[in-house]
Amino acid sequence: MIPARIIIVMGVSSSGKTTVGQSIARRLHAPFLDGDDYHPAANKDKMRAGTPLTDADRWPWLQTLAQALAVAANGKGCAVGACSSLKRAYRDFLTQQAGEPILFVYLQGTKEVIAARMAQRQHEYMPTSLLDSQFATLEVPDPTTENVLIVPVTDPIEKITLATLKATPHLKAFKRWQ
Repeated sequence: MIPARIIIVMGVSSSGKTTVGQSIARRLHAPFLDGDDYHPAANKDKMRAGTPLTDADRWPWLQTLAQALAVAANGKGCAVGACSSLKRAYRDFLTQQAGEPILFVYLQGTKEVIAARMAQRQHEYMPTSLLDSQFATLEVPDPTTENVLIVPVTDPIEKITLATLKATPHLKAFKRWQ
């Protein structure tokens, strides 16, 4: 793995990106940025209506998020984000826009496990009808060619957090409180 100051927890909707990302950020004393907060209103309206986003919808959102993560990492030494990052092109674009390496933590789970999680929660604009489009869009990261840590979505949050911390020992050297 390439050392990175930016960590993005990725996966399909309801895989636990926000919860895991917040846990990692707490342990690193790093800012946490939820990709959902960076979607423009038009994207949220489209998803709320059950219409999957297109690449054209995603590029400006990904650019804004990547730049915000870079600013946060510059300010605190590292930053953690949550973003679906479903396609390799999105992950490459995020890295390019951030201007530095990003470690992607992929929360890998089956459609059945994710569907069960999705059924138990109410999301502001992500209906369960979009789950199939999420899996259809997903390009599973390749650890031999991408900067990725793959973890089972069924692992406890603390186990995923510890695996991420173990993969990023260089971040413990930063004095994030300054």
